Amino acid sequence: MDPLSPAILKAARTAAREAGRIQLAGMNQSLDISHKGRFDLVTDVDRRCEETIKEILHQALPSAGLLAEESSPEGLDKESVWIIDPLDGTTNYAHAYPAFCSVIALRHAGDMVLGVVFDPLRQELFEARRQQGAFLNGKRIQVSQTDRLSQSLLATGFAYDRLEHAETNLDRFCALTMRSRGVRRGGSAALDLCYTACGRLDGFWELRLNPWDVGAGALMVQEAGGRVTDLDGRAYDFSGVATLATNGHLHANLMHSLTEAWPPGPCYG
Repeated sequence: MDPLSPAILKAARTAAREAGRIQLAGMNQSLDISHKGRFDLVTDVDRRCEETIKEILHQALPSAGLLAEESSPEGLDKESVWIIDPLDGTTNYAHAYPAFCSVIALRHAGDMVLGVVFDPLRQELFEARRQQGAFLNGKRIQVSQTDRLSQSLLATGFAYDRLEHAETNLDRFCALTMRSRGVRRGGSAALDLCYTACGRLDGFWELRLNPWDVGAGALMVQEAGGRVTDLDGRAYDFSGVATLATNGHLHANLMHSLTEAWPPGPCYG
């Protein structure tokens, strides 16, 4: 089946919306929370969303492999592979902080070809298809036209394993806070990338993410006219190890600023 067929896109939309329905219902219930690390959480809602998404997608494309945050990988050598984050922003969700979403991407023949991100609180459905553009609730979106770093609004995040790594990203956060209008830390990489795609943000960077965090959102930025690379400007591999996404106009300047020394003044890292 064509990975960009209307049936496949419909299934991805349906799965993302169904996960969003589960998330909204779960906000009024007591959560079963466990830890995957010192800071990294998982809830029963994550697991229920993932099972629902998997069931819907399997019916639409039973031959596809699966890479999902809460499951063991399956069939990663297959031509088509679904890449899923059932609840991006779990820590936000566990604290009832309103920034979370469901994320679905499809890789086909080595290329990311489809991405869907659904924010149930705002009822915003972002979607992108390879060489067919990016959309928010059915309307085409484009990146911003901001071309000065001092006039930009950026976003970033901090890895859950930050206590185990010398590279915490705090130095870059301090530096860019001093050189831009501001740096936001929303807690959902998928939403940060979607907001870059639709012009709410001018750029985003983060370290040590996973394919399910960035697959859909990075494609969204590319299809909205932006640029996505690693932090050194190399071609993006959708692994999430190092991600720099911008409107394109700021890319070189932001990339350079991320490698510079800290700004003068008090700074902690």
